[in-house]
Amino acid sequence: QVQLVESGGGLVQAGDSLRLSCAASGVTFATYAMGWFRQAPGKEREFVAGITWRGGVTKYEDSVKGRSTISRDNAKNTVYLQMNSLKPEDTAVYYCAATNILRIGTQSHDYNSWGQGTQVTVSS
Repeated sequence: QVQLVESGGGLVQAGDSLRLSCAASGVTFATYAMGWFRQAPGKEREFVAGITWRGGVTKYEDSVKGRSTISRDNAKNTVYLQMNSLKPEDTAVYYCAATNILRIGTQSHDYNSWGQGTQVTVSS
């Protein structure tokens, strides 16, 4: 199973940018598709972005499309989520997830390894 550790969250103002990182260990990272999810207080966990194991295909949730970029560095066993033009509604705990299926899953049950999460708070 993959061990995942997120970092890079924090308190920012609307319009600012953040880059979240997720460091993986325990397995051959390069063979796993990766995803970012988020969960705001009182809401269900939702898909944000995903990337295939080679990084050739990405997928984004509509509300972050055009403002966010998911990428990965398989040499560093790390996946990133660059978020720009942040909005207060982006406030949530952001989770990194890994899956050994080939496609980019958009549901939590598509992923079998999760990090502990990193808090992103965007003030207006």
